[in-house]
Amino acid sequence: METASSSSSSSSGQSRYSYEEYKETADWLLAHTKNRPKVAIICGSGLGGLADLLDDRTVFQYKDIPRFPTSTVQGHAGQLVFGKLKDSECVCMQGRFHFYEGYCINTVTYPVRVFFLLGVETLIVTNAAGGLNGSFSVGDIMLIKDHINMPGFAGQNPLCGHNDVRFGVRFPCMSDAYDRDLTALAKKTAEEQGCGNFLREGVYCMLAGPTYETIAECRALQTLGADAVGMSTVPEVVVARHCGLRVLGLSLITNKAVMDYESKEKANHEEVLKTTERRAKVLQELVRQLVTQL
Repeated sequence: METASSSSSSSSGQSRYSYEEYKETADWLLAHTKNRPKVAIICGSGLGGLADLLDDRTVFQYKDIPRFPTSTVQGHAGQLVFGKLKDSECVCMQGRFHFYEGYCINTVTYPVRVFFLLGVETLIVTNAAGGLNGSFSVGDIMLIKDHINMPGFAGQNPLCGHNDVRFGVRFPCMSDAYDRDLTALAKKTAEEQGCGNFLREGVYCMLAGPTYETIAECRALQTLGADAVGMSTVPEVVVARHCGLRVLGLSLITNKAVMDYESKEKANHEEVLKTTERRAKVLQELVRQLVTQL
């Protein structure tokens, strides 16, 4: 079966996909499930348990879905889960794709256009992130109010190349990338849930990875106004907004970025997964309660 990573490449070296290729994947999924999701949830490192909250589940391994990429990172299960949260029909990605895995930026964002063709209207993105803001603590949940797209600064934007107006306009606005009504609802839900005391709001910065940041890089990002840093999320958000989807972003602060040359601390993936495990259920319940109010 052909996967997204085997599609043809453009002269820039980035794989490009036609509307028909996205539609082939969407049509296959629609033919294999009765679920018609309005909400899609992309689960970050260690946060795949969100999909376990769904009722009436239908599960597809990525490797079995036509043209779909596969996830290679620890903490990412690699399956698409359809189901319901109360009366809300959803689809969850248990495992996302990253630029650092060797995928081009178009492959990283492939599922988002498929979601659009499935009829999804709202995208919720979650991730594990390093805290740059000195007032953040490990275990905090940050509502993403804006982002800094560092790979985009270097020309790695998933909207580069031919624009298909069936997905969206040539020059989409990004000043409203994160839906303010959804953010307000998330704040209200967090207060009702009793986790408002560790809910934060801030700017997420994406770097390509897979290395964790140097001290100088962390200081530079902090100067630019970033509150948290990670290696995902932004490309999916760009494509979602291009397609007209509403977006809510949530970062779980799993470690504090090292900012001091005298520090003995070192960022590592095991710490990220350990912190995620400790706080994941709170984040999952927040998302569950939020989705049922949409």
